[in-house]
Amino acid sequence: MSHYDLSGRVVAITGATGGLGSALAGALSARGARLALFDLDEAAAKRLAQSLGGEQEARAWRVDVRSYEDLQAAMDSAAAHFGGIDVVIANAGIDEVSPMASMHPAAFDRVIDINLNGVWRTLKAGLPHVAKQHGYLMAISSMAAFVHSPLQAHYTASKAAVWAMCDSIRLEVKHLGVGVGSVHPTFFHTPMMDQVHADAAGVKLWGGNKGGLWRMISREEVVDGVIRGMERRSDMVVLPARNALIAKAPGFFRKVAEKLGFKSADIVEAIDLAERKALRG
Repeated sequence: MSHYDLSGRVVAITGATGGLGSALAGALSARGARLALFDLDEAAAKRLAQSLGGEQEARAWRVDVRSYEDLQAAMDSAAAHFGGIDVVIANAGIDEVSPMASMHPAAFDRVIDINLNGVWRTLKAGLPHVAKQHGYLMAISSMAAFVHSPLQAHYTASKAAVWAMCDSIRLEVKHLGVGVGSVHPTFFHTPMMDQVHADAAGVKLWGGNKGGLWRMISREEVVDGVIRGMERRSDMVVLPARNALIAKAPGFFRKVAEKLGFKSADIVEAIDLAERKALRG
């Protein structure tokens, strides 16, 4: 397996000041990567950038992943500042524990818009720059893509959709030399998990994540796994590895269908035909 050296690479991260985002930024910086830090909290992103060496090593941009214009402007600015973008990590995400019966439709829409649409916007805005470098697109999904908990229809739907979306986009950009990977960790400690543990319904559902199927793993284990996935340009990263069978069983049949059903030349031609139709209006 070839090694994708991260030293000197430019990596753009959304949700950069969150629990996983900031930990990833630190680990990537330690490996010599230069970082474009995208976050809704610009002040926190600037503090993180300064802690990682300043503007030549890390620079902050205020970005709302609900706005494609925000993302496009930030990607263009980051590429101009650093001389390109090699890797994009779509990491921004939210959750709440709520049943369909009592969840406000606006709350459902917000989760989908950030967790799914925000990932699509992030990858789309980053693709032109990453394609120039024959780089790598990564989306942070979850084991919730495969294990669908009650009171989480909004979250599981968004994470399963991110997984499916990455599989589709991977086929579209393979001929450009771009890799696409989705990351599927189980529970690990973040401020979002603190909110779950402060919610009686969340504690009831997952037992405080103290043991069994719902036991948390360390954030360090997740970060190490994400970095390994980037260095291998993996299609899928499952954390911990013991959950791989659960995650990969559906993917086995998808791979068979892809091999039998989609020829690379046909995909490229289909993209060209779709783009011609779009130009015609």
